Amino acid sequence: MNKQAPTVFIVDDDASVRKALQRLLVSRGYRVKSFADAAECLVGAPMDGLGCLILDLRMPGMSGMELQQELTAKGCDLPIVFLTGHGDLPSGVEAMKRGAVDFLQKPVDETALFQALEQALQRRQAALDERDEQAAARARFELLTPR
Repeated sequence: MNKQAPTVFIVDDDASVRKALQRLLVSRGYRVKSFADAAECLVGAPMDGLGCLILDLRMPGMSGMELQQELTAKGCDLPIVFLTGHGDLPSGVEAMKRGAVDFLQKPVDETALFQALEQALQRRQAALDERDEQAAARARFELLTPR
């Protein structure tokens, strides 16, 4: 099994938030890739393996929710934690309905952030395990003879 540290993808237009989150996450053993906006994220990095996203809700251009929709349409199933300074209840409910793991307010409480990240990573690990089991079952099925 690959023991590489999980990757957290940060998408936030505020450079100081990206830098602070990156420092915090790296200090806890995570790999981090950060992007200044949604467009940069969409072309930036393959998002496979064990990881999750932290998305800002309001960004110039494409919002965090629009990015969530675009990633889903492209087949990216990494769990998402929204982090916003401008959240409201309807936005939070909509994000959760679309599959977000959590919806946190800036400035974020470290404990709440790491709980949300762990929940997201557990969800992702379960999905990867299920995908591996299905691939193994398909491989065994392919080995069957007509008899």
